[in-house]
Amino acid sequence: MRTALAAVATALSLLANPGFAAEEMLQLETATGTLHGTLLRPGDAPQPLVALIVSGSGPTDRDGNNPMAGHNDALKLVAQALADAGIASLRYDKRGIAASAAAGADESKLRFDDYVDDAAAWAAQLARDGRFAAVAIVGHSEGATIAALAAAKAPAAGVVAIAGPGEPAAATLRRQLAGKLPPDLAERNEALLAALEAGRLVDEVPPALAALYRPSVQPYLVSWFRQRPADAVAALRVPCLIVQGDTDLQVSLADAQALQSAQPACRLARVAGMNHVLKAVPADRARQIASYADPTLPLAPGLAEAVVPFLKGLARR
Repeated sequence: MRTALAAVATALSLLANPGFAAEEMLQLETATGTLHGTLLRPGDAPQPLVALIVSGSGPTDRDGNNPMAGHNDALKLVAQALADAGIASLRYDKRGIAASAAAGADESKLRFDDYVDDAAAWAAQLARDGRFAAVAIVGHSEGATIAALAAAKAPAAGVVAIAGPGEPAAATLRRQLAGKLPPDLAERNEALLAALEAGRLVDEVPPALAALYRPSVQPYLVSWFRQRPADAVAALRVPCLIVQGDTDLQVSLADAQALQSAQPACRLARVAGMNHVLKAVPADRARQIASYADPTLPLAPGLAEAVVPFLKGLARR
């Protein structure tokens, strides 16, 4: 009954606003609980392509917001830009996060492959939905790796990797922490990273490093550190687009170039002045940090201009 009422409400919304996007809440049932997402459909496109939007690492929700970094609405803005161009989208809270928290309540049982399987299951659900011409997977940051891996398990017409890392996560952590820890803690950090990279769990973790390496999260880290983003992109057998901003302080153009080198068939689009949360911000640390918590900043010019034609090309294949 609830599903039928939602469908009626959506239809009435489209009739009242024929050129506007209609929002609908969708669910995905998994073995450990329900995942929740937001479908945005353009009102004037009868059977559009739908983009599955996969968020980045940590507790980042469907809109691109992270309680540790800030409220910026980056992925919500991406969904709105796609709707304006006649492309539908589904963005969702990953297991253990926001409305999908209950599906990943036991941190010690979470593995990176769970995120990949969830994305593939969402894509399959969308592919079965007769309202859409095709499904593409759009991943941001860590979500770009998830998108590439999920495309091998799902009926995806193409993949867009936005600000995706080109190196394994342990290498990124090592680089980001370099020079930021006192010598004794830096030595302990390296020992922990090396152990987890080798698949070994560590019982003794210094309190100063517990947020990163607490025992309950170590099994997930082991599964995450095994992933090689460049290999995931190299294995793609569908069209792909790599998008990278040149003022991103977390992921660099070198990462994007590493992904393209792994799969030369992928197109690389460089967006001038775009940072990691997809806003136009110069490479000034204070302004960068402020942008992570500013939802009023629009998407960087050039992002939609790169992504929309690629997605529309998939719909015509």
